[in-house]
Amino acid sequence: MAEVRKAVFPVAGLGTRFLPATKASAKEMMPVVDKPLIQYAVEEAIAAGCDQLIFISGRGKRAIEDHFDVSYELENELEKRGKKALLEQVRNILPPQVSTIFLRQPYPLGLGHAVLMARPVVGDEPFAVLLADDLMLGEPPILAQMVEQHQRYQAGILGVQEIPKEHSARYGIVDARPWDDRIYQVSGIVEKPKPENAPSNLGVVGRYILPARIFHYLEQTQRGTGNEIQLTDAIANLLSERQVLAYRFAGQRFDCGDKLGYLQATIAFGRLHPEVGVEFGQYMDGLCQDQPLMTESHDA
Repeated sequence: MAEVRKAVFPVAGLGTRFLPATKASAKEMMPVVDKPLIQYAVEEAIAAGCDQLIFISGRGKRAIEDHFDVSYELENELEKRGKKALLEQVRNILPPQVSTIFLRQPYPLGLGHAVLMARPVVGDEPFAVLLADDLMLGEPPILAQMVEQHQRYQAGILGVQEIPKEHSARYGIVDARPWDDRIYQVSGIVEKPKPENAPSNLGVVGRYILPARIFHYLEQTQRGTGNEIQLTDAIANLLSERQVLAYRFAGQRFDCGDKLGYLQATIAFGRLHPEVGVEFGQYMDGLCQDQPLMTESHDA
């Protein structure tokens, strides 16, 4: 089976849950500590072996393209000031062997439509889909875990986690039976069912490895939930001819499309940060113990 080298990032969404912060700025550019959400997703894809990154963008998302482009003025200024560490960070946002392609989604027709737009670039290869809103923390990285399962079983892989039944209307829910360690054989999938109609408590959470055959079904998919073309509906039809497995990944997922999830991610990644993690952890521990904390003020 072909390697998973291409990763698709649907980034055309409006980010209305974070207004007014996203009125003039892409939600995928919201920072968690010192990196935007989209950079975490890109780093995860690269760590999994992807070297061709396909962004399905939209109006008002130019900042994403600029972030992954060369910034001659910034690099020149950092070099003149002798800020070598920052210069290396800026220059190494993307490794030299990784290429990027940006495609525009002119109308908000849903995740399925966004993925379908990648067809001319993906061709006949299996590919990954990563939603930057879902910030993942795992070792090895979550997509790398899924690529390993894809190579082992030669099947499509859906990243899933156990969710509270009452939250089923927020997810695509798989109908699946246990098959191997953390692996489930999928027989059906439903987009945002009511709790009483949910076939399981396994929700799909922003990571997919799909065969190119999915494009055939996306072309035939009519608008569904939310009057959008749902990737979930195309996957449900793909099941008639291809095996698709659900993988309950080892790690944490933060829903950064939600204010609470975004704050939780900031705390988790702040504690792990190589520069400020220890001090920030002590600060948070102090807050949890209701101890008064003094912070130094620094002149600008």
